Amino acid sequence: MPESSKLSERRPRAVGLLGGGVIGGGWAARFVLNGVDVRLYGRSPGALERVQKMLANARRAYQRLTLVPMPAEGSLTVVKSVEDAVRGVELVQESAPERLELKQQLLATASRAAAPETLICSSTSGLRPSLLQAEMDHPDRLLVAHPFNPVYLLPLVELCAGQSTAPEALARAAEIYRSVGMHPLVMRKEVDGFIANRLQEAVFREALWLVHDDLATVQEVDDAVCYSFGLRRPVIGPVQGYRITVAETSARRAMERFGPELKLPWTKLTEVPEFTDAFLDKLAEQSDAQAGNMTIPELEQKRDDCLVAVLQGLRAQGHGAGETLARWEQGLRDRILPLTNGSGLLRMPARQIPSEWNDCDGHVVESHYSKLFHIATDNLLCYIGVDGEYRSNCGSYHTVEMHLFHLRELYAGDRVQVLTQILGADDKHLHLFHVLTRESDEEQAATGEQVLLHVSAGSGHRGPVQGNVRERVLELARLHAKLPCPERAGGSITLR
Repeated sequence: MPESSKLSERRPRAVGLLGGGVIGGGWAARFVLNGVDVRLYGRSPGALERVQKMLANARRAYQRLTLVPMPAEGSLTVVKSVEDAVRGVELVQESAPERLELKQQLLATASRAAAPETLICSSTSGLRPSLLQAEMDHPDRLLVAHPFNPVYLLPLVELCAGQSTAPEALARAAEIYRSVGMHPLVMRKEVDGFIANRLQEAVFREALWLVHDDLATVQEVDDAVCYSFGLRRPVIGPVQGYRITVAETSARRAMERFGPELKLPWTKLTEVPEFTDAFLDKLAEQSDAQAGNMTIPELEQKRDDCLVAVLQGLRAQGHGAGETLARWEQGLRDRILPLTNGSGLLRMPARQIPSEWNDCDGHVVESHYSKLFHIATDNLLCYIGVDGEYRSNCGSYHTVEMHLFHLRELYAGDRVQVLTQILGADDKHLHLFHVLTRESDEEQAATGEQVLLHVSAGSGHRGPVQGNVRERVLELARLHAKLPCPERAGGSITLR
């Protein structure tokens, strides 16, 4: 049976949520949008309104996260008691405030009212499950399932058993959370704060000391993380990251090199485990197991590929290090000198096709032909003066029509270039024709015909191109009008 079918079978039909705050609302969104019915008990006023707002945020996020159709949404029912919330459900998720007595009371009530086979999980950020089990009639089905905000997007859920938790409860919980797109991390032992919060709070404590001692501002602390090792965290964790940093083939030698540095008074938190032979062996064994058969150069390439994806995602949002990347790219565009004699085609500098552009057959995916033509268009707009200042004050060109014609296959490693000709231009329109070829090869690999519309800044409506940009685009169009019209320009789709 396909794994996707197995996940669908393990997905619960209904869950009961105890608490409708930030975490409870996030759980509601995660479950409802995965087709699970939710029964919500929240004592605080406005719980339903908060959850509905979170559902709207989650719908918006999922539309951007995946193009795969989501299942029909589950129902959201607000109930008036714990007993109503846990009746007829397969999982109970408690997300009340971090007060031990309150959680114990809710969980005890839930354990008396829920069916014997119902799992009961707590979203606590740091309370040990053995404490939460103290007042329950059936403590064997209680475990911690600690998520991170926003629950509907961040996949980690830390699963931690208490002294009375049945082993099969952990396995069942892991299957349920995996079925709604989460990454269950089963802890070996229970400990206050679990794993991720202990790591997170260590950084937070040091950040507070830096601000307290006037060594940095809050903005400077955040920048220090967001523009450096914070970008690596989605890719590789702290222990393996140190090994790659020193490019050591031996994990043990990497740890031996860093051990003495950890005792230097760089931070307020200077208590470090002794790097005994036994501890070094443990670190090396686990690090080697994590790396599998990958060499250091292969790990470095995987790290780089993932970082590129993270930076490109941030660039698309114009945020943080992505904004820095966009600013650098614009500087590169500003320095591009199109190879033209004043009346010839504009030539995009040649670039090599990366391996990730290939499909399963080894050919370049169709969407990347459009991407190359889009880059060529950006270069042309930069050439005629459509820069950041012009976009803010006057507007820019937006594509309204695009036709691609594929003529030859391209492959990873090919060096390609795009030649661009203006077929026509007026105060509001720009008509372009692109030709994609391999470098030093006149035979066409693809052509693209594009019509762009000038949109005025702030209005979102078509408006005339202005100032020097207007003069340059019309002059370039006049020069290009002297060139032969491309053979496939203006062609329509036909069956031959």
